[in-house]
Amino acid sequence: MRPVLVADSVTELDAAARGAVLVAGSHGGRIAAAYASKAGVHAVILNDAAVGKDGAGVSGLDALEALGMAAAVVRHDTARIGNGPDTLARGIVSRANAMAAACGVLPGMSAREAADRLQAAPVPRGTLDAPGEGRYALREAAPQVWALDSVGLARAEDAGRVLVFGSHGALHGGRAESAIPVPALAAAFHDAGQPAAVMTRLPVLAERGIPAVTVSAASARIGDARSMWETGVVSHLNAAALALGAHPGMRLAAFLVAAFPG
Repeated sequence: MRPVLVADSVTELDAAARGAVLVAGSHGGRIAAAYASKAGVHAVILNDAAVGKDGAGVSGLDALEALGMAAAVVRHDTARIGNGPDTLARGIVSRANAMAAACGVLPGMSAREAADRLQAAPVPRGTLDAPGEGRYALREAAPQVWALDSVGLARAEDAGRVLVFGSHGALHGGRAESAIPVPALAAAFHDAGQPAAVMTRLPVLAERGIPAVTVSAASARIGDARSMWETGVVSHLNAAALALGAHPGMRLAAFLVAAFPG
C-alpha cells in the first residue's frame, strides 16, 4: 500500500512525498500540479478553486493526465483551501482526470475514498514542467510591482515590492508565518471562490501593516499573477488596503497604481 500524504500546500513538500498519494489544500491549477509532479507523487487530490476564469482552477488535471498521473479535485465549497486535513476529512470530488476515473474516482465521492482508490493508479510516465519562470516585473520604477505565480517563488529581493501572487489568500494550515515569506510593501492574492473568512492571509498581513487584497475567481486565472494584474477585480481586502482606497469591485491594477504611484 502506498502512503497517503496530507499537506496544506504543494509548495511545502519534501522527500516523503515521493511515491505517495497526495491530498493537498492547494488549488488544482497547472503550477500547483507542477509542484506535485516535481515532488514525485504517485497521484494527487487538490481543490478546484471554484474552477474560475478559463478553468484555471482545474487546469492541472489535463496537464497531469498527459504524463499519466491520476489527479482529482474537490469542490471549493466542501473544504477550506490551504488546509490538507480539511480536504481529506470533508472534501467531495468535483472532477477527476481519465487516469483517476479509471481507478473509480467519480464526482460526489469523498476525498478519503478517492485517496484509497488512487492507490491503484498507474505510475506516472514523466514530470510536469512548471509553466515558465513564474516571476514577471510589471513595473520597474520604484516601488517595483512584481507578478509571482506562486508564493513559493518569492525571493529575499522581493522585500519592499508590491507583489501580486497567483496563489490563494488562505494561510497554509492556518499558520501565520505562511502568509508571505518576505516583508512586501503590499500583496494581492486570488480568492479561489472562497468567502472572506477563509482568506486568512489578509488579517495577518494587516497586523504587519501590509495592505492586502484578493481578486475574484471569475475575474482572473488562479496561478497566473499576470492575469490577476490584467483583469483581476478586488473581492476581499484588509484594513490596511481599505485605508488606501481599495474596495470590492475595483480593478486590482487601478488600486495598486493609485495607492503606490511610480
